[in-house]
Amino acid sequence: MRELGISIYPDQSDFEQDQKYLTLANKYGYKRVFTSLLQLVGSNGENLLERFKEDINYANMLGFKTIVDINPKLFKELKIKYDDLSFFADLKVWGLRLDEGFSGMEEAAMTHNPYGLKIELNMSSGTNYLDSIMAFSPNIDNLIGCHNFYPQEFTGLAENYFFEYSQKYRKYGLHTAAFITAKDAPLGPWPVHEGLPTMESDRKRNIFSQVTHLRLSKMIDDVIIGNAFASETELAAAAEAFNSSYPVLGINFAQEITDLEQTICLKEPHLYRGDASEYLLRDTIPRVTYADKEIPVRKSAVSTFQRGDVVIVNEEYPRYKGEMQIVLKPIPNDGRRNLVGKIRQDDLDLLTLIKPWSTFILKENKIK
Repeated sequence: MRELGISIYPDQSDFEQDQKYLTLANKYGYKRVFTSLLQLVGSNGENLLERFKEDINYANMLGFKTIVDINPKLFKELKIKYDDLSFFADLKVWGLRLDEGFSGMEEAAMTHNPYGLKIELNMSSGTNYLDSIMAFSPNIDNLIGCHNFYPQEFTGLAENYFFEYSQKYRKYGLHTAAFITAKDAPLGPWPVHEGLPTMESDRKRNIFSQVTHLRLSKMIDDVIIGNAFASETELAAAAEAFNSSYPVLGINFAQEITDLEQTICLKEPHLYRGDASEYLLRDTIPRVTYADKEIPVRKSAVSTFQRGDVVIVNEEYPRYKGEMQIVLKPIPNDGRRNLVGKIRQDDLDLLTLIKPWSTFILKENKIK
């Protein structure tokens, strides 16, 4: 199961807005909803709870699975005990996300609830939290994980910690999720509007590239847009990246590119040759497919190819003519390769996650 999700914040919107957004997301195949009940603490909880129920009921009608953010303080405020989750069953949610946890014993006990509610752990804690829970024999079928999001710029997870913390959940075979951010969506749980990604490096990326980043990490099953309301263009772009048969890298073409060179780049997925060079990512299949085609030398003012440049070997290199290559480290332009484009800036860092013998797609990706 791999699913896309959105977030809604009923305390900051009205039902008509949320209804429209849920309907639109449903059109593009989104299946999960994240929302936060933490706003109930210290508020006029009864009235606000009714707003949440409106949205949850409508989401359920469309087939969404709603997970609500909670913590021990909320349990205390609402007089809920960890061994009686009937409140949440009555709310008709799919699961509970523990933004802050208990001791491990309580979480394990919660997974044995009679309602089948999913207990979602905060994957970004980076401690032995998960090991503590596993020691108490949880019901694995009801235990899942989701990373945090980070409203404040420069506070998102570093990529190395994201991998380290996620690996624990992969080790136990748990279902995982993480957040991406929409560029101009203003709503989140707190009055800070600087995006809501899990990883800091995703904060400035376009939404298509953020999804590709999480796919290439191989650590995440479900991808959730953290802020609301993403535009229809962004919803569509995230869905396209998520559902693509292979991860997609954006390319900006050189003006002089020929139709054949463009076909080599776009028509078929690319297989990264396994005996990998530190200088070039090579797809050798096009040199077989287009062996009988002419690829004349095209003069270029560029003396050195830089990381992310996409080149195609021309007729000056007869044995290798037609091979598509992506430059990983600078190499001199000796005239035997035609510069056909450059990997989109948002995707340059993702080249490190493309591994030998993996397959990917190049696309003229125009989303901002």
